[in-house]
Amino acid sequence: MISEKGNAMAHSLIYVTTGSRDEALAIARELVESRLAACANVLAGTTSIYHWQGEVCEEGEVSLILKTRDDLVEQLVEKIQDLHSYDCPCVVSLPISGGNAAFLNWIDSETIKSP
Repeated sequence: MISEKGNAMAHSLIYVTTGSRDEALAIARELVESRLAACANVLAGTTSIYHWQGEVCEEGEVSLILKTRDDLVEQLVEKIQDLHSYDCPCVVSLPISGGNAAFLNWIDSETIKSP
């Protein structure tokens, strides 16, 4: 978890909702293959209740959780927005404040070097 500059690397979980399992899988695969994310979890069966265009909506969605480094978050979010079918997709970054050091090191090794 130490960067080339000797600083501890920071990590994030990225939470995304999509309209279908196929869309979640396509986004996940693209982000992992491009090494913007080390790992993706696709969680089907999400029910979302939200305001949209003056109405309360209830829809089935698929959640996607991605693991990455903080320095890749901006690039990853931009890529998701390019790939996503929604006008205003839910894409939020949650900081990882600790955890299994070996897993966090693995995130570092499986993602691209700093842009």
